[in-house]
Amino acid sequence: MGYTENMSATYLSTNNPCLDFFFHVVPDTPQKSLTEYLQRAWDHNAPTTLKLICNLRGVRGTGKSDKEGYYTAALWLHQFHPKTLACNVESLANFGYFKDLPEILYRLLEGVDVRKKAKKEGKTRSYGKKNVKRFKGEENRGWRPFGGLKEENEVEIEKKKASIAREKKKIDMAKKAVDRYSRDPDYKFLHDRVSDLFANYISLAAKWRPSLDSSFDKRTLLCETIARKVFPKELYTEYEGIENAHYAYRVRDRLRKQVLVPLRAALELPEVYIGRNDWGSLPYNRVASVAMKMYKDKFLKHDEKRFKEYLEKVKQGKAKIAAGALFPHQIIEALNDANDRGQVAELQWKRMVDDLSKKGKLKNCLAICDVSASMVGTPMEVSVALGVLVSELSVEPWKGKLITFSQNPKLQIVEGEDLRSKVEFVRDMEWGMNTDFQKVFDLILKVAVNGNLKEDEMIKKVFVFSGMEFDEASAHPWETDYQTIVRKFEKKGYGNCVPEIVFWNLRDSRATPVPANQKGVALVSGFSKNLLTLFLEDREFNPEDIMEAAISGEEYKKLVVLD
Repeated sequence: MGYTENMSATYLSTNNPCLDFFFHVVPDTPQKSLTEYLQRAWDHNAPTTLKLICNLRGVRGTGKSDKEGYYTAALWLHQFHPKTLACNVESLANFGYFKDLPEILYRLLEGVDVRKKAKKEGKTRSYGKKNVKRFKGEENRGWRPFGGLKEENEVEIEKKKASIAREKKKIDMAKKAVDRYSRDPDYKFLHDRVSDLFANYISLAAKWRPSLDSSFDKRTLLCETIARKVFPKELYTEYEGIENAHYAYRVRDRLRKQVLVPLRAALELPEVYIGRNDWGSLPYNRVASVAMKMYKDKFLKHDEKRFKEYLEKVKQGKAKIAAGALFPHQIIEALNDANDRGQVAELQWKRMVDDLSKKGKLKNCLAICDVSASMVGTPMEVSVALGVLVSELSVEPWKGKLITFSQNPKLQIVEGEDLRSKVEFVRDMEWGMNTDFQKVFDLILKVAVNGNLKEDEMIKKVFVFSGMEFDEASAHPWETDYQTIVRKFEKKGYGNCVPEIVFWNLRDSRATPVPANQKGVALVSGFSKNLLTLFLEDREFNPEDIMEAAISGEEYKKLVVLD
């Protein structure tokens, strides 16, 4: 036992290291903590842990879509179990995207924190560019620095120096990649497996293969390796007798012209149309969800009339808009975008709800949304988003309702005509630093008795979206609480329909509500709506059952542990 941040007693483990990994690893879990959970889980059950690593990345099915956590786990795999990582690359690509594989190579070469560093450097460069623009603006208004021509010459000299420095950096990166490939057999094996996969599935991989001379390509030399395998010397006689460097140049260029450019055009990727400034031909119904979120401002700027016509068709049900790869809270964040006033976000939210509804309804479910001060930041947004989503997926008489996270919980009808107003309502709900789960179940029972609800109308599951750092639910273990709840429900004639509880962790925390085998309870975590599909069926469960269900798909059966 241990204590929460509020100094209340809590379990620190479920007594199953794999379940600890499944429940405690969330998108803000530090790398050190993640790898510690990972090591303990692997020592406990390696095949299950490999499945959980893939579940961390999974963008479909029951996956968590935690990209950064997955990359940390993949680099750990390469360090300690390189054959297992390399020999599962095809399966890994299917859980996420083909682009995950060059990203792993890139991070192996440049370090696990390379993206964080690049982000910081990007902000610095952006600040510098703003100052340059301001300087140019002043110059255009008639102000010129002292020195005139001399300073202009100095600027040209600096440009040449920068060009030379970039070329040197490019050469250094290539040398670094060649050196790692030559001296590190584990890296070489992984690199070869990745390039084999791209070469064998070139049409599927065309969208995700690094562009020639991109940052990926310069650092990993992956394009050259793929080109050599697509156009091997021994099968293409025109390359006989030419030196290796010239052969590499020619096959890279041939790969781009004869394979990648036509394939990307056939895929109708938005980047192709944007790159050639062909806005009028861009097929908006083919734009992926993340790309739509990223490029919608450009669409409004360059193709406003046609883009607005497309959005109107989506509203009328005459066209579709993608939403699958976005987290619910990412859609909600986009409500504040000034250019489209949240119009795309509203439509993507509707598409997400419709898609989940087709898989099944969350029949008779309620959510408790923790919007307390401890949830400030992204966890708060996720709690609100998932809470609103559960309220919309549930059916009457519980549709559109939530329970407040407080010592005296209340049943609330989520007010609002659109997503924006519903989100604002939930954010402003009454909250406290803890919630009393006995009172939650008392409230559900009171509503059922007062409404004379039938058994098939009773709440089946209660989702608790929280950081798990609430005060203890009661002075007793959950098992004791549960028996008390059962007796109360039996007394009122609802003994066969006592609600189950789903603890959904949204913050990096060691607090653990129940052990692994606790009946009537599930332990899940993360920001993805995908895990909701685990609760579409009516069945008894405990935390281990739900974890096993999350990794039971056919795609998980293809994974193998080799070292």
